[in-house]
Amino acid sequence: MASVFANVLKAHQWVYEHSGGWVGHRLLFGNPTLLLRTVGRKTGQPRTSALTYGEDGTSYLVTASNGGSPRPPGWLANVKAKPECEIQIGRRRMRVVARPTYPDDPDYARRFAIADKVNKGRYSEYQKMTKRPIPVVVLTPVS
Repeated sequence: MASVFANVLKAHQWVYEHSGGWVGHRLLFGNPTLLLRTVGRKTGQPRTSALTYGEDGTSYLVTASNGGSPRPPGWLANVKAKPECEIQIGRRRMRVVARPTYPDDPDYARRFAIADKVNKGRYSEYQKMTKRPIPVVVLTPVS
């Protein structure tokens, strides 16, 4: 079942990218989705991930849940290595700086709650599936 869901996510991302953002922003479960464009920390190659996001003021919030896996998603290591990246929301692209936050951050619980609400409680369920704290990554637009 996990492989079916992974294939659905890949198809969603493909449609989002290849439609230029015309289709994909709210295609998957109606959740708002952005495309996070990073640079692979080992390969130097461009990488794109479709992620559900929440908003916190002028910043965007994504979680590095990896579906509750004990391993974080690869994109997290990429933004840690090179925080300057790009997001696309619908047809709009913008440069951002990514900053992972963890439970010791005073704003973590509030941010996690925002992201979890947008994703209809799935992140709380994912957190129960893993011992690692799921980071909330703050994506702040660069002027």
